Formats: sequence, C-alpha cells, structure tokens
Amino acid sequence: MALALSGWLGSAAAEPSTPVSAAALATAKATIQARAAKDPTGASLESLLSGEFALQSGKLNEAAEAYLKAARAANDVGLAERATSIAVVAKQDALAADALVLWRKLGGKGTSISAAEATLSLRRGDDRAALRQLNALMQSDPEAGWRQALIVLTTGSKDPKQAARVLEKLVDGGKIPSGNLMAWVAFGGLSQRLDQPKLTERIVAEVVDRFPGEPRVALLRVSQLRESGKDDEARQLLQSIVALADRDTNLRALIAEQYEALNDFQAVAATLARGPQDEQTYSLRASYLARAEDKPTLTKLYDELRANAAKPDPARRLLLGQLAEFLERYEEALGWYQGVPAGQPRSIARLRSSNVLHKLKRNDEAYANLRAIQSDASTGDDARRDAYIVEANLRGEDKNDAGENDAFARGLAAFPDEPEILYARALSWERRDDIARAEADFRRILVAEPDNIAALNALGYTLADRTTRFQEALELIERARSAEPDNYAIVDSYGWVLYRIGRIKEAETELRRALTMQKDAEIAAHLGEVLWQSGQREEARKYFEQARKIDPDNRSLLRALKKLGL
Repeated sequence: MALALSGWLGSAAAEPSTPVSAAALATAKATIQARAAKDPTGASLESLLSGEFALQSGKLNEAAEAYLKAARAANDVGLAERATSIAVVAKQDALAADALVLWRKLGGKGTSISAAEATLSLRRGDDRAALRQLNALMQSDPEAGWRQALIVLTTGSKDPKQAARVLEKLVDGGKIPSGNLMAWVAFGGLSQRLDQPKLTERIVAEVVDRFPGEPRVALLRVSQLRESGKDDEARQLLQSIVALADRDTNLRALIAEQYEALNDFQAVAATLARGPQDEQTYSLRASYLARAEDKPTLTKLYDELRANAAKPDPARRLLLGQLAEFLERYEEALGWYQGVPAGQPRSIARLRSSNVLHKLKRNDEAYANLRAIQSDASTGDDARRDAYIVEANLRGEDKNDAGENDAFARGLAAFPDEPEILYARALSWERRDDIARAEADFRRILVAEPDNIAALNALGYTLADRTTRFQEALELIERARSAEPDNYAIVDSYGWVLYRIGRIKEAETELRRALTMQKDAEIAAHLGEVLWQSGQREEARKYFEQARKIDPDNRSLLRALKKLGL
C-alpha cells in the first residue's frame, strides 16, 4: 500500500534478510520460557526457537514446520494452533492439515478450529466439504458462527468466484440465521463486494420479505443500487428514510456512510446535522463540508458556532480555529487557536498555529513557535515529537531539503529512535526517491520493534514497488501477513509483490480479495495494472475508473496510467 503519515498529520499507512535483532531474540526467549513451563522435558525448545527465528525472518514455511514439530514434541494445543495459523497464511495446505489434525487431537475446539477446517476445504477446491463445515459452524454458535463463516468466505477462498458459489449455496440451503438481520445484511454486503448482482438481488428480496419496514434493509438496497451504478435511485431511497434517523444515532451514521460512498459529502453533512448535536458531530460535519469544498455551507456552520460561543470550551475553540483555517480566515484562525487553554486541545492548537503562520507567510514566527513547543518541558512528549514532524513537513513545502533533514535530525536527537519520526522521515526519503535512506529508517524501527506491522509492510511494499529486491520484499510482507492475515493493506502489498515477481494469477487473486475487503484507489489501480498486463483490458479499465472516482490523485494510479500509456 502507499505510504502515508499517521494521526492528524495525515492518513495512516499501513530488507535483505537481516540478522535477528537483540529485541527479536529476547522475544523468542520469552516465548520459549513461557512454553517451557508447560513443557518440563524441554523437548520442544529447539524447534520452537527455530520457529521464532524463521517467523522473524519472514520464512513462513520453515516457521510452520518448526512450530508443528514443537507442538508434537510438547503435545501443546497452543503450539498446534499456532502452527495451523502460520501454515494457512503461508498457503502450505498439507502442512496446515497435519497441524489441524494435531490441534483437534490435543483438544482444540470452537469456532476457530471449525473456521480453519472450512478454509482448508476451500483451498482444496472442495466446495461441498466447505459448505458442510460452514453450515455446522453457523449452527454451532448462532451469535459468533456466522461472523466466522463470513470471514472464511471473505479471506479464505481460492478466489472470489469460489466464494460466490459457496455463498449462493448457503442462501439456497437456508443456512443464514433466519431471524438475524445483521447476518443477512453482512452476507448481502459480501455478495455485492464479490460483484454478484443477481445473488445480491435475491438476498435483498429475502431480507425485505423477512424484515418488512426495517430501514436498515433499505440501506442494503441503497448499497445494491449504488454498486449497480444507479446513483439517482440510491439517493431517492436514502431520502425516503433519512427522517427516520432523527432519533437513531446509529441509523444516521449508516445513512451518512451511504452518502459518503456516493461522494455526496454535502448530503453527509446534512444528514449528520439532523438530531442532537455535540462537538464530535460538529467536527464531522465540518470535515465533510471541507471535503465537498462547500465553503458557503461551511461558513454558515462557522457563523452558527461562533454566534453561540460566548465562552466556548477548548474543543469548540479548536474546531472554530480549524473552520476558520479552512475558510482561509487565517487571522481569525490564529485568534481561536491562541485562545485554547491548557490541555490536549491546546497542544493541537499550538501545532495548527504554526501551519496558519506559515500560510500567512510569517515563516519565522511559524518556526519559532515550533521551536518553542520542542523545547517546552511542560508540553507532552507526543506534542513535542509532532512539532519536529510538522516543522519537517513545512520545510518540505518550502522546498528546503536541508531544513527538512535538520528538523528530523533534531527530532531524533531529542527522541532517539522514535518510530513516528523515523516513519515520517522514511516517507520523506521515499517521496524524494532516496530509497536507500528510506529503507535505513524503516529498518531502524524494526531493530527496536521487530513486530512493527506498519514498518514491515511499508518497507516490504517500498522494496517491491521501487526496487527489484522482490524476495526480500516478500519475506517482509510475509512477516506482516503472519501477524495480520486479514489486513487489506497487507493483502494488497502481498498481491503487488506477487505481481512484481511474475506470479500474475496469484497476484490477481490476492488483489481481488483485497478489493473485496476494502474499496480503495490504490488496490483498484494495482488490480487494474495486473489485469491489463494479463490481457484483460476492458476489465482493467473498469478498475482504473473505480480508482479514479475514489482518488484521482492517487500516486499508484497516476504511475500505472503513465506506464501503460493511458
């Protein structure tokens, strides 16, 4: 996935194989010691140690084998479960099946083991066995079983077409919990994401029949219409139920979500304006109006809040400052920010003040303000740390590479090996095409935090996207996958590195799966490029267009279109 800053500074992101660090060794030893309490003979320690080191190196096949060997030596159900999960992620299905047999023999039970069995049946292409196991899974636990079944179909199938076949059979057999609206809506949403309009229509009709008058059913229908490109009909249906949300906060949020999917941010803000208001609601309304670039309505909201702000609390003052800043009333924004009293809002306001001063071309004051925050011992560490990152960003906007580098260096002198600063600097190096330095900073994070999922994925993706060191990239991403196999950003990175090493069909499968999990411009662009290169050009254009609608400025999209001459 593309790399981005986290927190209010931006949106969240998501090696030659290096020697295992001291921290990784300590982690392995701690795990071994914990297991040793259950394994007095010590028979499993060597295998467990091998498994830990293999896992740290991204060698999932070796890790799964070692964990299974340790589980057999110790007769440990937890190790058997771990061996199964690693083997499933590594797609070592035969090994996973052996580990699963041991897991069950040692007393493993519950929805997790049933879900693993169903996943392996799907992987083998045995739809009948998977269907039987999913049915049993949903019947065994009416509350949690269907959720596990949904996860299996979303993440465990060989490809979306297989998931759609099995889902259709679940519907045909009447296996979805009959009185559970949430389950029906969830499976209907999965059908949509699998691009199965006829099946979705069947599920919607079934839900309408089972739950007449339920507004959440209408939302499923809205989603179906939207996915079919019938945006006007979707808006009409939303308008017919919006009044029902005045006294239902959850429904109001769901309606707003559908308007957001339609890229109608003004309607999102109008929906959120219904019913009781609080600081969070006002903030959300302001955010969506800003995304819609609806300055007239945003001005009305600003004037409304300002008129009722004789003695505004810190959060209100901060919001008013942010509204004024977006409306380019920078002097007013500065006044609001400077009026925020002590506390966390004050720290954010001081940082925002520097941005405003920079926009007013009062750069010396902006940087002096940031220096004051950086040296203020009474200010929290997070704010002091962020002051270095903000300064670096502003220096970058000034095209002052030396100043940007200096801000990061001073930040790391004050906060040695601070992951947030290292991550921000790595993104800066990557943006300036200095991949070697970006890699070095990601590695520094991993020395201190070997299991930092964001850094593992970011470094793996960077190597896959910007170098030809694909095997190293694969090992890093495999490490991230072993920790969070259902993280759509990591699945996207995995699909991308598979594409880069020439495993086109597998790449297509993973990228389709990632897009099923999350509608994202980068994933759609990646899938579009893979489809284009495999000759499926009409479908590729569809995904490029989808990516363009979500984010026309996405870097991966623009690079793909340029590369392919589109």
